[in-house]
Amino acid sequence: MLRALLLFPLTLFSLYTLYAQSLYTPRDIKEAYRKGTRSPDGRPGNHYWQNKGRYDITLDANPPGRTIRGAETITYFNNSPDTLKTLVFRLTANIHKPGAVRMATANPDYLTSGVTIDSYAENGQTRTWRNSPRDGSWKQIRLGAPLLPHDSIRLNIGWHYEISLESGREGMIDSTTYFLAYAYPRVAVYDDYAGWDRIDFTDMQEFYNDFNDYTLQVKVPANYIVWATGDLQNPDAVLTPAYAKKLAGSMTSDNIIPIATPAEIAGGKVTRQNATNTWIWKAADITDVACAVSNHFAWDASSVVVDDATGRRSSVQSAYNDTAKDFHRMVEFGRHALDWLSHNYPGVAYPFPKTTIVQGFADMEYPMMVNDNTTPDPTFSRFVAEHEIAHSWFPFYMGINESRFAYMDEGWATTFELLIGRSDVGKEKAEDLYKEFRVNYYTYDPAFTEDLPIITPTDALTGNAYGNNAYGKPSLAYLAVKDLLGDELFKKCLHAYMDHWHGKHPIPWDFFYSFNDASGKDLNWFWKNWFFSYNYLDLAIDKVEENTGAHIRNIGGFAMPFDLVITYTDGSTQRIHQTPSVWAADQSQTTVALPGTEKKLASILVDNGIYVDADASNNKWTAAK
Repeated sequence: MLRALLLFPLTLFSLYTLYAQSLYTPRDIKEAYRKGTRSPDGRPGNHYWQNKGRYDITLDANPPGRTIRGAETITYFNNSPDTLKTLVFRLTANIHKPGAVRMATANPDYLTSGVTIDSYAENGQTRTWRNSPRDGSWKQIRLGAPLLPHDSIRLNIGWHYEISLESGREGMIDSTTYFLAYAYPRVAVYDDYAGWDRIDFTDMQEFYNDFNDYTLQVKVPANYIVWATGDLQNPDAVLTPAYAKKLAGSMTSDNIIPIATPAEIAGGKVTRQNATNTWIWKAADITDVACAVSNHFAWDASSVVVDDATGRRSSVQSAYNDTAKDFHRMVEFGRHALDWLSHNYPGVAYPFPKTTIVQGFADMEYPMMVNDNTTPDPTFSRFVAEHEIAHSWFPFYMGINESRFAYMDEGWATTFELLIGRSDVGKEKAEDLYKEFRVNYYTYDPAFTEDLPIITPTDALTGNAYGNNAYGKPSLAYLAVKDLLGDELFKKCLHAYMDHWHGKHPIPWDFFYSFNDASGKDLNWFWKNWFFSYNYLDLAIDKVEENTGAHIRNIGGFAMPFDLVITYTDGSTQRIHQTPSVWAADQSQTTVALPGTEKKLASILVDNGIYVDADASNNKWTAAK
């Protein structure tokens, strides 16, 4: 084969056909390899490209009035080799319209009339935008003139919408506290393998966004504070000197500083007493912006070193109703999460200048923002916050298409949630919560939908099939490959993948082949077993022979790690760990050699740990008396 390669220089696509053919690859992804936008070694191809926007957004909120008004200028750069005759816009707030495509029914307080576009212009030329009751979460607009490759277009859009009374990912938290997310029209992703992203937002599957540059101006009345994605550009213009000084001091402090209390806000001490204050935020190369506004939420802040090499700090802030006892510790929880995740797993320095955790109802992540429920259990509140903060790396640092490949972000956040949880509360408690929250329901439900392959497009799934394939099952797969490779090689592979694709748009095959390349191993047997199969979790011990060992049958099929727990007649025990490598040659059965000893066997138990066995009745062998 090597001689043939030397004699006949190969294109990236022919390399793909040689080395990647054992994994099912959709036709549109094959075309990306043929065009050289993706490489079979897991890296971006020589012809990789992605589009970008520069957004200058102004939002006007005047609680308790529910109307949010906005104006924006978008400069959209077409870096693709294609001439674009249309643009697709994301109008996510249309999920609140009565006729919107949703995965579940909606309460009356959730419903609004959606987004109304008040004005629209292309390169300074006013164009007609036809608002329709049938407009959904995206709308395609034919351009007045085609947008040529490597050219740009300037768009001016004005709009308004009513914020929903019922708060989920966004909406009214209370009558004078709003969480504004997906609050602006944006150009949808146009990528190298699928073209325009026209997947409906159904309030279940999440998002797919380009890396853009943002300037966000939020206009609110006096005594309202704004927390948002990005760096606050004008603290001295919106805060009184004492409070601007406290905020500045928190940026370099390890101490948790109460920036403002509800009483101080109500007393007019915190913000400038203009009729309207305009808070200005900037963020570069980021996938979205969100903000919260309130005139009575407490505000705490601190910071933490996230990059030891440079000493770089990130700000950690919280905004909450003073009655939420768990949120009085939320900055502490946030500091710990940024510290641990930056230094352990994923072990990449937190890539943003701050995070703000807002008390809401969503348990949801946004770039540099978290919207979490309050709970009576601070340990569980920390668990939820850590999961949402873990999303800072996946999807926001990595540009994941959550709508199509949810397991590429939720699966990793679920994995990191367990790993940091072991550090927080110990291995046993963390794994008990993981099994209860992520594995048990799936493994004990024999329904067909539970066993659909993880690779199944997320937007084709509903209910339990979506939840399992986005969270628990891929997390088990990532933890299994960690067990297979060992911590050092696993982290090398994870970092290689992240180095290749941060700030871009990776797909599952980029992940698979990055790990193959960085590990120097052909792991396709493992990827096929976990991502492309109808397997489930079920092992059995068939028999034990002293000459050959314990014969283990893999009924469910997943290449999972397990332990043999050997009990001897004298009451002593021994635990033997088996990595997923035991299934590389034969994924249906394996034989585990027993340790040489003069002790007599009493019993052997197959212990799957977090890989909860669908039928544990056949996991134990007992010696005949």
